[in-house]
Amino acid sequence: FSPQTLYTYPENWRAFKALIAAQYSGARLRVLSGPPHFHFGHTNRSPQFLQKFPLGKVPAFEGDDGFCVFESNAIAYYVSTEELRGSTPEAAAAVLQWVNFADSDVVPPASTWVFPTLGILHYNKQATEVAKDEVRRVLGVLDGHLRTRTFLVGERVSLADISLVCALLWLYKQVLDPAFRGPFGNVNRWFLTCLNQPQFKAVLGEVQLCQRMAQFDGEGGTPGGHLRGVWGHFRDTGDTLGTLGDTFGAVSGTFGANLRHFGVILGQFRGILGHFGEILGCPFILDEFKRKYSNEDTLGVALPHFWEHFDREGWSLWYCQYRFPEELSHTFMSCNLITGQ
Repeated sequence: FSPQTLYTYPENWRAFKALIAAQYSGARLRVLSGPPHFHFGHTNRSPQFLQKFPLGKVPAFEGDDGFCVFESNAIAYYVSTEELRGSTPEAAAAVLQWVNFADSDVVPPASTWVFPTLGILHYNKQATEVAKDEVRRVLGVLDGHLRTRTFLVGERVSLADISLVCALLWLYKQVLDPAFRGPFGNVNRWFLTCLNQPQFKAVLGEVQLCQRMAQFDGEGGTPGGHLRGVWGHFRDTGDTLGTLGDTFGAVSGTFGANLRHFGVILGQFRGILGHFGEILGCPFILDEFKRKYSNEDTLGVALPHFWEHFDREGWSLWYCQYRFPEELSHTFMSCNLITGQ
């Protein structure tokens, strides 16, 4: 592990907090976010990594003196200056207040609303509507606070601004269209002011604000749809490498043979990865059936709903018979077996 190193994965908004803070403080960070130096899901599960960061979470920071710390707010605090943290006890408390506000009041509804549009979470209409109301509430709180202020605490950018901009980033990029964000002019002005600071631009680049609210539509917005595209791309890699191997094989024997061999290996996974990609994009939403089963009549409503929406391409049904049925004298015993309790 290298001195002054930040371990993360690409486009991790939580890591942006430390990176922006470092732009202000001048702290030099080496970011490891991809192979060969850092492979998320593997490197952060290795014994060497877990010895320093027991939870295996990223972002994770290792200083040039061997000091290690995880949790994005702690890392951002560590690489900050006193000015960013709050130079008086009152200012420091106010900064911490808004940092906590970002985590407790902004991130949960933002995740509920935005993640289904990215194919990360299943869409739940009721939860999404509640999340929208919560986003309106927090934007209203911020708008009132910023009515007479340029920044959240004091007259300069602080960790409060950095944390909240990062927490709001995907909302502004994905779902806060002009109609939704229009009533919160003070928040919009503050957000754009921060984005236009050189230190923010160095990390975030040019941020395009949402012009049309991203929707979950059951097709393009199906949970896993984006992932299915990734799997499909990877699935075809085997064939591509095999073709390249044939081409290079005529020119350079050893290199072409190795490339062709690697292509054959990846090609063997084509069917498996392709099928997995289809499952990720399956239109059968278990949460909908679960709500029917929990709240409606089983025979009259839940089962007809199941058979109407069941996707035979992505799912299969299995019947299990317990070897010792005489032990199951009560229904809850069968339930415990099924759920693994």
